[in-house]
Amino acid sequence: MQVSPISRAFLLAATCLVPVVTSPDAAAQPQAGQRRDGARAEAGRGAEPRVRLAQASRPIAPRPAARPAARASRFAPGTVQAIDVQGNQRIEAETIRSYMLLQPGDAFEEDRLDRSLRTLYATGLFRDVRVSRQGERILVQVEENPIVSRVAFEGNSKLSDDVLRNAVQLRARSVFTPQAAQADRSRVLDLYASRGRLSATVEPKIIRLDQNRVDVVFEVNEGEVALVSRINFVGNRSYSDSRLKEIVATREAAWYRPFSSSDTYDPERLNFDRELLRRFYLRQGFADVNVTASTAELTPDRTGFFVTYVVEEGRRYRFGKVETTSSLRNVTADQLRPEVTISSGDQYDGEAVERIAETMSDRANALGAPFVEVTPRIVRNAEAGTVDITFEVKEGNRLYVERIDVTGNVRTQDRVIRRELRLAEGDAFNAAQVRRSRQRIRDLGYFSDATINTSPGSAPDRVILGTNVTERATGEVSLGGGYSTDAGALADVGLRERNLLGTGVDARINGVLAQRRSQLDLSVTDPSFLDRNLAVGADVFYINRDLTSYSGYRERRYGFALRAGYEYNEFLRQSFSYTLSQRNIYDIVAGASRYIQEQRGETLLSQVGQTLTYDRRDSRLDPRTGYLIRLGTDVAGLGGDVSYVRGRVDGAYYIPFERLLGDPNYVLALLGSVGYLAPFGGKDERIVDRFFLGGENLRGFRTAGAGPRDVASVSRDSLGGRFLYTQTTEFRFPLPIPDEIGITGRAFVDVGGLSGSSSGVGVVDESSPRVGAGVGVSWRSPFGLINLDFGKAVVKKSYDETQIFRFGFGTRF
Repeated sequence: MQVSPISRAFLLAATCLVPVVTSPDAAAQPQAGQRRDGARAEAGRGAEPRVRLAQASRPIAPRPAARPAARASRFAPGTVQAIDVQGNQRIEAETIRSYMLLQPGDAFEEDRLDRSLRTLYATGLFRDVRVSRQGERILVQVEENPIVSRVAFEGNSKLSDDVLRNAVQLRARSVFTPQAAQADRSRVLDLYASRGRLSATVEPKIIRLDQNRVDVVFEVNEGEVALVSRINFVGNRSYSDSRLKEIVATREAAWYRPFSSSDTYDPERLNFDRELLRRFYLRQGFADVNVTASTAELTPDRTGFFVTYVVEEGRRYRFGKVETTSSLRNVTADQLRPEVTISSGDQYDGEAVERIAETMSDRANALGAPFVEVTPRIVRNAEAGTVDITFEVKEGNRLYVERIDVTGNVRTQDRVIRRELRLAEGDAFNAAQVRRSRQRIRDLGYFSDATINTSPGSAPDRVILGTNVTERATGEVSLGGGYSTDAGALADVGLRERNLLGTGVDARINGVLAQRRSQLDLSVTDPSFLDRNLAVGADVFYINRDLTSYSGYRERRYGFALRAGYEYNEFLRQSFSYTLSQRNIYDIVAGASRYIQEQRGETLLSQVGQTLTYDRRDSRLDPRTGYLIRLGTDVAGLGGDVSYVRGRVDGAYYIPFERLLGDPNYVLALLGSVGYLAPFGGKDERIVDRFFLGGENLRGFRTAGAGPRDVASVSRDSLGGRFLYTQTTEFRFPLPIPDEIGITGRAFVDVGGLSGSSSGVGVVDESSPRVGAGVGVSWRSPFGLINLDFGKAVVKKSYDETQIFRFGFGTRF
């Protein structure tokens, strides 16, 4: 067929046209906001990236929403010869080509070209993407997303920039996208919501800079805190609302909670409250308890919340049959039965069952069974109201520690954490040792939280321990003030770093200036010297005490001490020390005892001491159960001016009354101490080396108010003694006020005796016991610990000096 020149020209022009195909997703996106030259602020959720498959002849520019592409037309058959990239500034062209699903040598396919466009957009690197065909070549035109120059916050005061910066994911030198800004906005809002500020608003703004950079500014309006106005309980029959309010961690807003966040609405705390309620009811015998809901409703004025907990109590049970079975080859049920502290007829206690299962597992481990599984089998008898329980002890899965990972420590060295772990790679997995390791890491005081999680290893019998810690500040600069009965008004200045350079070394310098006491201490302690089970430390000290009101003299001492300690196991430890100290007794008051006058002058003390401690208390700071035994011995005479042996035994035993009275703050503490000093080598001991009775160790009496005394002297000075014994029975109890105020009460009876002083005319020295009794309170206030004791000397001698009121206060800020 013949074709005219005009028709030939028309066909040639038609073959040069390229159809426009627009991605449906891209077409659905909103158009970009207006642009201006120079730096300006615009809403972070403004211009969305534009991604199109376009004609080669069209430049990249904002345009109206694309109309649906005509799918009828197809690319002409052919092969991709090359891929050209335009518009990229930071991103290499080869990187962009690598995202293309069509590569040189492939046949042109519309679907693969469209998916290549989507892939490039999904990288988040580009604000606008166009892909077009030019003959046998593909042209990719991009507009890169800007780079974040900095992230800033405005309007925030309750949460610092550092806290907010940790919550967002946009960082300097990261790629900015509106989606990332909105996601960070949600994170900041969630952070404020967790602090009870549900009305907070956050608006991300961007400030455009040159070189395709932006500053991201989050404008924050923190709003007011939404407090819990009222707490209600539904379904509780056995316990009143007021009793259950003491169990949950959430509190109603009150004037006396200015420093507490417990009255702030927190959804996560409500879930925690449900678990607290459930465990409380389980302890009280309600085996079927179910806390079905915890809801929060905004008050009509939207300033607070009404919180409601729905409880299904069920009935109360008692233990029926309590049995123990063991299928272990080398551990019998009889060997484990002493760990069972419950018996038939006792009120059911779910926590006691869990605790017994753990202790039985620990006991079996100690008896040589490394892989143990203890399963409490519970059978309810609803008609009789009893629960039969059988502790089944059998061999558990054989698991070994393959690897221990330590994460979260930025400053603290790994070895400081690993030396607290009671397990090592290759050991048999032991849940009790994992719990003990976690507690030891927390007791370091370097971390606000520490967790140990398990994950499967490379084989079914391998497990990986993941130790994650959250570091907190360990440096302290303290300025304080207060008053105590012994020292009078005082000022306290100190500088301490408990984790020096992340090594675990504790270094401090502290000074106290008081009416009757001045002291300066420098101390360094390495709790794991040379990464061994050896604590080594040194002290340099200067002490000046005014004892004129007790014994008619002033004392000054200065020197140094060297210390070393060793742990035999988890409970038994021993420490040794050497002290070299220059002591001086001076400014003896007129009319002081002649036995005090004889003490005037300086003496050099060279002393070696040791302390052996066996500690089974549940807590060193606030013990509620367990016991402590401590034996201390000092030997002076390796040089120096005095020679003596001084020994002391201290003991403590704590009995919890939680099961009887329903509150863990009911504790009976039994404390005792015996000490004896024996001089040798023909040298008499000095008064500063003797024991004194009264004050802290015998309430109801003044400091050094009981014991040997020179009644013939004008000042009736206390002379101290060689033999001391004290015993304290103290019952600690909560007061009928909210727990968060931090006030606890106590009733006490102190007994003590002191004898073995200088002998001569006018000296009274009787070892008969003195007794003091009274009550007291302790307040852990925001300003420090305040102790108030009111004691009465029940049994005393006529020459003893008594004291009804004893007060101590101290604070650091």
